[in-house]
Amino acid sequence: MHILIKDEKAIKKIAVAGNIIYEIFSAIDKMDLNSMQTIELNDKIDTMIKAHRATPAFLDYRGFPKSCCISLNNEVVHGIPDDRKIQKGDLVKIDVGVIYQDYIADAAKTFAVGNIPDDVKKLLAVTRKALEKGIEMAKKGNRISDISRSVQTTVEENGFSVVRELTGHGVGISLHEEPIIPNFIGSGADPVIKPGMVFAIEPMVNIGGYDVITAENGWTIKAKDGSLSCHYEDTIAILEKGNINLTRVVGS
Repeated sequence: MHILIKDEKAIKKIAVAGNIIYEIFSAIDKMDLNSMQTIELNDKIDTMIKAHRATPAFLDYRGFPKSCCISLNNEVVHGIPDDRKIQKGDLVKIDVGVIYQDYIADAAKTFAVGNIPDDVKKLLAVTRKALEKGIEMAKKGNRISDISRSVQTTVEENGFSVVRELTGHGVGISLHEEPIIPNFIGSGADPVIKPGMVFAIEPMVNIGGYDVITAENGWTIKAKDGSLSCHYEDTIAILEKGNINLTRVVGS
């Protein structure tokens, strides 16, 4: 396993890409998503990325046809924007990757449209907390399993399940780099975390079971039991002391 170590210059460029995503999500927070087609939202995101002289990292990546992933309700990830209309009560998971001067950041956020039940509010809160706990463990001297354990424990002690077939990953030079960062304790490689590593940490959490299926389009991953799913992701750089969240820090 070869894990790329980024220098200060690279981390600053990844931070610029991350700040673009932060601004996009901040703009979406102010939008009325009700009745908006997912392709319309994709096009708005594409325009915002290009306004920063950046490039959508997902467009044409391994053949993916759009500029971002938009997944609704029981769709976990990799939803392809189309003419579907977002409705009140929907959970809208938006996953955005940005390339800025050859450096890449990756982040995702779940947006609730209109009023949602208490158990769904809890799903969002627990997934956000799991991400935060995972980020806390992403520091020099720890192992990848420390991130995984923190995410899994937070999710399962609240009665939800973490998806097993999809993981976080290294990011920065390529969209998907080593190491794999599971959201659960597995039996794979468990490297030590070192300064200069950059991770995309991304819990994917289902209200029901963790099993998933792939839709007929070959991309969209859905909860097998049809239950609602939530997804949050941030790009994190490991420093000598602690870490820095590159997709939430404006002006880095």
